[in-house]
Amino acid sequence: MEKIKVNLSTGIISSNSKAAFNLNSSSFFGEKTGEKIVYSIYEAFYLLENKKIEVNLNNKRISNEEFIKKCNKLDKNFILKALVFSDLRKKGYILKTALKMGADFRVYAPGENPNKAHAHWLLAVYPENSGIKWSDYAAKNRLAHSTNKKLLIAIIDSEQSISYYESSWKNK
Repeated sequence: MEKIKVNLSTGIISSNSKAAFNLNSSSFFGEKTGEKIVYSIYEAFYLLENKKIEVNLNNKRISNEEFIKKCNKLDKNFILKALVFSDLRKKGYILKTALKMGADFRVYAPGENPNKAHAHWLLAVYPENSGIKWSDYAAKNRLAHSTNKKLLIAIIDSEQSISYYESSWKNK
Protein backbone atom coordinates (compact mmCIF):
# COMPACT_ATOMS: atom_id res chain seq x y z
CA MET A 1 0.00 0.00 0.00
CA GLU A 2 1.27 3.43 -0.93
CA LYS A 3 1.70 5.84 1.97
CA ILE A 4 -1.07 8.35 2.46
CA LYS A 5 0.18 11.89 2.06
CA VAL A 6 -1.14 14.08 4.86
CA ASN A 7 -0.73 17.81 5.25
CA LEU A 8 0.14 19.58 8.47
CA SER A 9 -1.17 23.12 8.53
CA THR A 10 -1.78 25.29 11.62
CA GLY A 11 -1.95 22.22 13.85
CA ILE A 12 -4.44 20.37 11.62
CA ILE A 13 -3.39 17.11 10.00
CA SER A 14 -5.51 16.11 7.03
CA SER A 15 -5.73 14.33 3.72
CA ASN A 16 -8.26 14.30 0.92
CA SER A 17 -6.88 11.15 -0.74
CA LYS A 18 -9.05 8.16 -1.54
CA ALA A 19 -6.68 6.00 0.53
CA ALA A 20 -7.35 8.20 3.59
CA PHE A 21 -11.10 7.74 3.15
CA ASN A 22 -10.62 3.98 2.71
CA LEU A 23 -8.52 3.76 5.89
CA ASN A 24 -11.16 5.75 7.76
CA SER A 25 -13.89 3.38 6.58
CA SER A 26 -11.95 0.21 7.40
CA SER A 27 -10.06 1.16 10.57
CA PHE A 28 -11.68 4.39 11.81
CA PHE A 29 -8.54 6.50 11.65
CA GLY A 30 -9.40 10.19 11.44
CA GLU A 31 -12.70 12.02 11.20
CA LYS A 32 -14.53 12.95 8.03
CA THR A 33 -14.69 16.72 7.84
CA GLY A 34 -16.14 17.91 4.57
CA GLU A 35 -13.94 16.64 1.76
CA LYS A 36 -11.07 15.65 4.06
CA ILE A 37 -10.07 13.19 6.71
CA VAL A 38 -8.69 15.02 9.75
CA TYR A 39 -6.37 13.13 12.10
CA SER A 40 -5.55 13.74 15.74
CA ILE A 41 -1.83 14.10 16.43
CA TYR A 42 -1.92 10.68 18.12
CA GLU A 43 -3.56 8.98 15.15
CA ALA A 44 -1.09 10.62 12.79
CA PHE A 45 1.87 9.60 14.94
CA TYR A 46 0.64 6.01 15.13
CA LEU A 47 0.17 5.87 11.36
CA LEU A 48 3.56 7.50 10.80
CA GLU A 49 5.29 5.00 13.07
CA ASN A 50 3.55 2.17 11.21
CA LYS A 51 4.60 3.59 7.83
CA LYS A 52 1.04 4.24 6.64
CA ILE A 53 1.42 8.00 6.11
CA GLU A 54 3.96 10.66 5.32
CA VAL A 55 3.54 14.11 6.79
CA ASN A 56 4.04 17.18 4.63
CA LEU A 57 4.45 20.76 5.78
CA ASN A 58 4.31 23.42 3.07
CA ASN A 59 4.41 20.66 0.42
CA LYS A 60 7.66 19.28 1.86
CA ARG A 61 7.94 15.95 3.67
CA ILE A 62 9.06 16.27 7.29
CA SER A 63 10.88 13.68 9.38
CA ASN A 64 9.34 11.72 12.24
CA GLU A 65 11.54 13.69 14.64
CA GLU A 66 10.31 17.04 13.32
CA PHE A 67 6.72 15.84 13.55
CA ILE A 68 7.27 14.80 17.19
CA LYS A 69 8.73 18.25 17.98
CA LYS A 70 5.64 19.91 16.52
CA CYS A 71 3.34 17.59 18.47
CA ASN A 72 5.23 18.26 21.71
CA LYS A 73 4.55 21.97 21.19
CA LEU A 74 0.83 21.21 20.92
CA ASP A 75 0.74 18.84 23.93
CA LYS A 76 3.48 18.69 26.56
CA ASN A 77 2.42 15.10 27.39
CA PHE A 78 2.29 14.05 23.75
CA ILE A 79 4.76 11.15 24.06
CA LEU A 80 2.96 9.61 27.05
CA LYS A 81 -0.43 9.86 25.37
CA ALA A 82 1.01 8.52 22.10
CA LEU A 83 2.41 5.48 23.98
CA VAL A 84 -1.01 4.72 25.47
CA PHE A 85 -2.74 5.34 22.13
CA SER A 86 -0.36 2.94 20.40
CA ASP A 87 -0.65 0.28 23.11
CA LEU A 88 -4.45 0.20 23.04
CA ARG A 89 -4.70 0.55 19.27
CA LYS A 90 -2.42 -2.49 18.83
CA LYS A 91 -4.83 -4.40 21.09
CA GLY A 92 -7.72 -3.53 18.75
CA TYR A 93 -9.32 -0.66 20.64
CA ILE A 94 -10.38 2.49 18.82
CA LEU A 95 -9.38 5.77 20.47
CA LYS A 96 -10.74 9.21 19.73
CA THR A 97 -9.88 12.46 21.47
CA ALA A 98 -12.05 13.51 24.42
CA LEU A 99 -10.94 17.04 25.29
CA LYS A 100 -14.55 18.23 25.27
CA MET A 101 -15.26 15.60 27.91
CA GLY A 102 -12.36 16.53 30.18
CA ALA A 103 -10.32 13.43 29.37
CA ASP A 104 -7.58 12.47 26.95
CA PHE A 105 -9.42 9.83 24.90
CA ARG A 106 -12.72 8.06 24.37
CA VAL A 107 -12.09 4.33 24.05
CA TYR A 108 -14.24 1.96 21.99
CA ALA A 109 -14.10 -1.82 22.34
CA PRO A 110 -12.45 -3.84 19.56
CA GLY A 111 -14.71 -4.26 16.55
CA GLU A 112 -16.98 -1.35 17.42
CA ASN A 113 -17.73 1.41 14.98
CA PRO A 114 -17.22 4.75 16.77
CA ASN A 115 -19.71 6.33 14.38
CA LYS A 116 -22.46 3.97 15.55
CA ALA A 117 -21.53 2.97 19.12
CA HIS A 118 -20.82 4.82 22.33
CA ALA A 119 -17.38 4.66 23.89
CA HIS A 120 -17.07 2.36 26.91
CA TRP A 121 -14.40 4.43 28.65
CA LEU A 122 -13.07 7.92 29.10
CA LEU A 123 -9.30 7.59 29.39
CA ALA A 124 -6.98 9.83 31.38
CA VAL A 125 -3.20 9.45 31.00
CA TYR A 126 -0.77 10.25 33.83
CA PRO A 127 2.97 9.86 34.40
CA GLU A 128 3.76 7.63 37.37
CA ASN A 129 4.69 10.32 39.88
CA SER A 130 2.23 13.00 38.81
CA GLY A 131 0.25 12.89 42.03
CA ILE A 132 -3.32 12.73 40.76
CA LYS A 133 -5.48 15.06 42.83
CA TRP A 134 -8.49 13.49 44.45
CA SER A 135 -10.71 16.30 43.11
CA ASP A 136 -9.43 15.65 39.56
CA TYR A 137 -10.11 11.94 39.90
CA ALA A 138 -13.60 12.53 41.31
CA ALA A 139 -14.45 15.03 38.56
CA LYS A 140 -13.31 12.66 35.80
CA ASN A 141 -15.16 9.74 37.38
CA ARG A 142 -18.35 11.82 37.72
CA LEU A 143 -18.06 12.99 34.11
CA ALA A 144 -17.55 9.41 32.90
CA HIS A 145 -20.64 8.36 34.85
CA SER A 146 -22.74 11.23 33.50
CA THR A 147 -21.85 10.19 29.93
CA ASN A 148 -22.61 6.52 30.68
CA LYS A 149 -18.98 5.43 30.54
CA LYS A 150 -16.37 4.08 32.91
CA LEU A 151 -13.18 5.93 33.75
CA LEU A 152 -9.96 4.30 32.58
CA ILE A 153 -6.72 5.65 33.99
CA ALA A 154 -3.38 4.87 32.35
CA ILE A 155 -0.27 5.29 34.50
CA ILE A 156 3.09 5.24 32.70
CA ASP A 157 6.19 4.47 34.73
CA SER A 158 9.77 5.58 34.08
CA GLU A 159 10.40 2.50 31.92
CA GLN A 160 7.35 3.32 29.76
CA SER A 161 5.38 0.40 31.14
CA ILE A 162 1.65 1.16 31.22
CA SER A 163 -0.79 0.10 33.95
CA TYR A 164 -4.53 0.55 33.44
CA TYR A 165 -7.10 1.08 36.17
CA GLU A 166 -10.83 1.06 35.58
CA SER A 167 -13.16 2.98 37.82
CA SER A 168 -16.90 3.43 37.81
CA TRP A 169 -19.45 5.34 39.80
CA LYS A 170 -21.31 3.30 42.40
CA ASN A 171 -24.73 4.33 43.66
CA LYS A 172 -25.94 2.94 46.96
